[in-house]
Order: sequence, then structure tokens, then C-alpha cells
Amino acid sequence: MAKTVRIPDRTRFETAYEGGNQPPWNIPHPQKQLVEVADRISGTLLDSGCGTGENALFFASRGVKVTGIDFIAEAVEQAKRKAKERGIDVEFLVKDALTLSGWDRQFDNIIDSGVFHVFSDEDRARYVEGLAHVLKSGGHYYMIVFSDAEPGTHGPRRISKQEILNAFTNGWTIESLVPSRYEVRKEAQGEVFSEGGAKAWLAVIRKN
Repeated sequence: MAKTVRIPDRTRFETAYEGGNQPPWNIPHPQKQLVEVADRISGTLLDSGCGTGENALFFASRGVKVTGIDFIAEAVEQAKRKAKERGIDVEFLVKDALTLSGWDRQFDNIIDSGVFHVFSDEDRARYVEGLAHVLKSGGHYYMIVFSDAEPGTHGPRRISKQEILNAFTNGWTIESLVPSRYEVRKEAQGEVFSEGGAKAWLAVIRKN
């Protein structure tokens, strides 16, 4: 019997930010794994699914030219406020990551902290096509995604190593794919997700 996969819709993400809510992924600093690869990132950067902007703001503070996109307007507004308060120059746009194929922009790098795993199989293929459209040849895509090693069923779908390998075949080279952790808010650790952060994959993938 095929495993049932629950795919969140836009309403799920909109309600996550309502009334001052803090969704599990909205940590008050950049993901550690992205900080650790920061020295590899220069030029232009797209933060796909930027949320309230912590990863984008971190890279912009290092002199990278950053554009952050998210399809939730409230998240983007919060990101813009942070940028203004901190005096950091970042372009934040309300944009659906599934529309990248129709965008006339290209970037040297793309980061993805928790977006790849929210899609259905069909939308995932569409997303990867969009990534290829906006990433320059020789550019890198850095992804943190929930792993199938994470126990339980709470939160997003779990992604296997093989699924990542299958998604990035023609036109891509997977330079590294290693077990990692996806940091969530402290109140979601231990009871909801694994202590120390949800088990994840960290992938570094180059567009040929």
C-alpha cells in the first residue's frame, strides 16, 4: 500500500503567522548549517522561502547581494521590518517558489531552508525546474530538508536520500549530501521533533 503523504496548503502557512504566532521553523537566527558554508557564498543569492528573513539577513550582513522570496505576505513584512531595524540592505518579495520558471532573474547561489520538503511529487519536479531556470551555470544550491530518519509524523513530509538523488539528475551535480539537523524553536524540540533539531539532509548541489 502506498504511503499517504500530507501536503500543506497555503492556509497552513498563513495561519502559522497569525496573531503573533511563532511557527516552529521561525528561529531568531540563521540555520547553523548555512552559517558553516557561508564562506563559499558570494555574488548574488536567492533565499527561496525566506520566511521572516534570518538567513537572508545573515548573508546580506556579509556583503552578499540577497533577494528573499516567500509566498506568505506576513512573513515578508516581518523580514522587511527586521532589515530596516538592523540597517541591512535586502530585497524581500512576495513570490511563490513554484513560479521561478517564469522569472527573468538569475543568481549565483540559492539557499533553501525547509522548502523542498513541502511539495507534492509533481510540484517538486516543477520547483527543481524553476531552480535550474534562475540559477546560473556553475552556481550552487544549498538545501536543508527534513530527513526520513526523523521519527514520527508531525510536521512536513520526510525526504529520503534517494529522492534527492532522483530529483537532481540531468543538469545537476550533487557535490555533497550528508545527515544534518534542522533547527526548530526550543519549544518544538524533544516533544514534537528530535532533541537538538529535526533530523535532516544538508545538500550542496551544483548546476552544470
